[in-house]
Amino acid sequence: MIILVKILLNALALFAAAFLLRPNVQVKDFGRALILAIVLALLNGTIGAFLKAISLPLNILTLGLFSFVINALMIVIADYFMKGFQVRGFWWALVLAVLLSVFNSVLYAIFL
Repeated sequence: MIILVKILLNALALFAAAFLLRPNVQVKDFGRALILAIVLALLNGTIGAFLKAISLPLNILTLGLFSFVINALMIVIADYFMKGFQVRGFWWALVLAVLLSVFNSVLYAIFL
C-alpha cells in the first residue's frame, strides 16, 4: 500500500515539476505522469541501482551530489521509452531531478 502512495506522490511531483519547467519538460497528462513514475521506479530499481553501486566512490567524493546525475540519466532513458513525455536535453533532466527530489521530500513529509 505504501508503494502505491509513493508512486502517486511521485507522479504528482512529476506533473508539478513539468508544469514549472513547461517549455523544456513536457508531460501530456496526469495518466502519463503516473506511468512515468512507474517507469522511473523500475529504471531506478534496476539500472539506477547498478550505476549507483559502480559510481559509489564518485558519489562519496561529491557528497552524494552525483546521485542527481544518475537520476537525470534515468529521466533521459525514460524520455526515450515514453511517449507523451519529453525532456529537452540532459541539463533540463538534471533540473527536473533536483526539483523531483525537493518535491518528493516535501510530499513525503506531509503524507507519509
